[in-house]
Amino acid sequence: MWSFFSRDSSKDFGFEIGEVVPGFEQRSVWTLHKGKKKGTNEEVSVFVFDIKSGSETQLDVAKSAVKRLKTLRHPSVLTYLDSLESDKVLYLATEYVEPLAFHLEKLKINDAQKDLYTAWGIFQITRALSFLNNDGNLRHNNVNIWSIFVNTAGEWKLGGVEYVGNTQDNFGSIKIIPSLEIYDPPEKSDPNKQRQITKCSSDMWGLGCLIWEVFNGPLQQQSSLKNLERIPKQLSPLYCELVGANPASRPNPADIITRCRKLGGYFKNDLVDTLLFLEEIQIKDKNEKNRFFSNLTPHLDNFPDNICKHKILPQLITAFEYGDAGSAVLAPMFKLGRLLDEIDYQKKIVPCVVKLFASNDRATRSRLLMQLEHFIGHLQSVTVNDQIFPQVANGFMDTNPTIREQTVKSVIHLAPKLNYNNLNVEVLRHFARLQAKDDQGGIRTNTTVCLGKIAQHLHPQIRQKVLISAFVRAMRDPFPPARNAGVLALAATQQYYLLSEVSTRILPALCQLTMDPEKSVRDSVFRTIKGFLGKLEKVSEDPSLRESMEADVNTATPSLSNAAATWAGWAVTAVTAKFYRSQSDTAKSMTPMASKILSKPASLEQPSSSSLSTTTSSVTSMTSLEHEEGSRGNESVSDYDYDNWGEENWGDMETGGQMQSSSGSGGGGGTSDPTSPPSGSAPARTTDGWDNEEWGSLEEEPESETGVTSPSETWNTSEFNPVPETHQDHSQSVVNRKLTNSGWNDTDFEPMDDVSNHNGANSKLEEAKKKREERKLMRQKELEARRASRGTTGPMKLGTKKI
Repeated sequence: MWSFFSRDSSKDFGFEIGEVVPGFEQRSVWTLHKGKKKGTNEEVSVFVFDIKSGSETQLDVAKSAVKRLKTLRHPSVLTYLDSLESDKVLYLATEYVEPLAFHLEKLKINDAQKDLYTAWGIFQITRALSFLNNDGNLRHNNVNIWSIFVNTAGEWKLGGVEYVGNTQDNFGSIKIIPSLEIYDPPEKSDPNKQRQITKCSSDMWGLGCLIWEVFNGPLQQQSSLKNLERIPKQLSPLYCELVGANPASRPNPADIITRCRKLGGYFKNDLVDTLLFLEEIQIKDKNEKNRFFSNLTPHLDNFPDNICKHKILPQLITAFEYGDAGSAVLAPMFKLGRLLDEIDYQKKIVPCVVKLFASNDRATRSRLLMQLEHFIGHLQSVTVNDQIFPQVANGFMDTNPTIREQTVKSVIHLAPKLNYNNLNVEVLRHFARLQAKDDQGGIRTNTTVCLGKIAQHLHPQIRQKVLISAFVRAMRDPFPPARNAGVLALAATQQYYLLSEVSTRILPALCQLTMDPEKSVRDSVFRTIKGFLGKLEKVSEDPSLRESMEADVNTATPSLSNAAATWAGWAVTAVTAKFYRSQSDTAKSMTPMASKILSKPASLEQPSSSSLSTTTSSVTSMTSLEHEEGSRGNESVSDYDYDNWGEENWGDMETGGQMQSSSGSGGGGGTSDPTSPPSGSAPARTTDGWDNEEWGSLEEEPESETGVTSPSETWNTSEFNPVPETHQDHSQSVVNRKLTNSGWNDTDFEPMDDVSNHNGANSKLEEAKKKREERKLMRQKELEARRASRGTTGPMKLGTKKI
């Protein structure tokens, strides 16, 4: 309810008078009201004096306060905005504040924060008194908890200037409010001590009273000042000096600041140091600023929220926009941005974010990408697609591996807000190039991980065309973590594949890794194969389940029901709790080594009950590979031409029979960096997207191919091209086979080459074929026996042991 003061005499006043703040009128000649500035609705405080009901003396005191406050400008003095005097009322508008006594009553912060906060508040009042006594030659004569106000930023402001007088006046003003007489110093009523009064002794007594009230509440009787129980021990010696009976022994406020700002002093703490540095930031050099902002973030949790939000954050934004603070300011700025509501965030933080993404400074871009998860939720989709993503996309082709890797990881957070073209065309185009050509094994691994994590956001048709080809390519990478990522990604995204693709494309590709040199890869492969076979077996037993198992293939929003019970649930946690830590992440802390074997995920050690179910719904957010990799100082860093990447042959990860195992075990052969894809000489292509050919099929590209595949042929191909058989080193992670044009058939498996004897006789092939036929007949008989035994007990659960 707006009071009657908003009418008549206030028409010419630029502020609307709001509700009264009860309780303050008993300690002042003023009545305190909440108010708003007309036009902007900015909150203000309005001190109102009713001329008709007040005495002439009170009116003189009120007028003196308006005149005095108008001329006092200091960061720790209440800020004057406007005033108006009419025949009925006197208005004084200031910044929005509340009395300190009320503020402390409802203050909800922990003890550690309160200690820092009260030190900062007392410091501010001491600084204001030093300004009055030493610079202005004035005495306040009314320092107590009722003359101190607190603004929205948590800053303590000195008000109550009704009794301010000259320092030469040793007698001081007579307080017309009886309740304020309790704060008069003892020398005021003792003529013998009049000659010992100094220019600051009266205000220092008031400062002592204020300190006592901050820790004990409003003073009721002067004798209570002797009780030091709640006064901090660090502050007790100073407090005793302030409330000493001898006026001459009370210290000067400037000396108090000097003493308490020394190491171990009451004013020497992180909050005071931080706020003073921000006040003086314009005179600090660049190195001091960088060091300050780099160390600021950990301290912010110990600071009160109102100070962080209204005092520190605006200073950080100003330092970024108009200073040379650099990228170091980003971490604390984004951390404090979480305290803002959505409107303020859009107004204050988002413009800075957009400006930052256009920066050419690598350090700034790197810090932005690392902090992306903290502010992406506040960005509008239009802003992300039009202003941010074009800048982020440049990082895919950066010559610095760290920037490339962080750009890949950032897609996890950007994907939900990207439009069709940016996500399904641009992102996938960059992912295809990075997975095929990047010389950093960690980046290739994380590209696969990221693709699996964003699969839920891809268009169903694009997803169906891309995922299998991409993950199969990863499974043929010479870098073990990349192969494992491909396997686990297939498992974690199993609900997106048609069962026909599972049987003709996925399982054949997985089977090739059952002899992988790395045990961790083999473990993942066998478990994934069991899961996919379980789905196929269930559909074989009950064909009506096929529709439900393929329900998510063509849906934009996959099912989340029973996610924890899916057979691929193990892959969701095994594929990745964190992204693969590449050289850029660990070079400073890891011991150099040629390669590091991928550790077996904990979820693979014991089969869980969730792996027995074959429901199609899956947790849609993948986690990432947690693997440590040693420094690889011999890795080269290369850049890729943006205009020509599409014309390069993506080919397979191993071309021309030159692939080497990353484990370093096995027979002879050339040695190469296990994290770098070997270069091939296959011809260039003209297509851009991810299809079966661009990602490479399950067999090697024929070296004799010289024609250029047209885009239509590439995107619509449905058959594998026959490839001449080549002999590989024993340490290869993938054994290439000859495939027929008709694909993988039940009875058309070609015999594997004996890699230990490249010149084996045909008799061995015949023998292997004969044994394979025998095993096939045995499996058929066992299957028929199991089906017969399940006639009464129902279908056998996947993973149960046959007794």
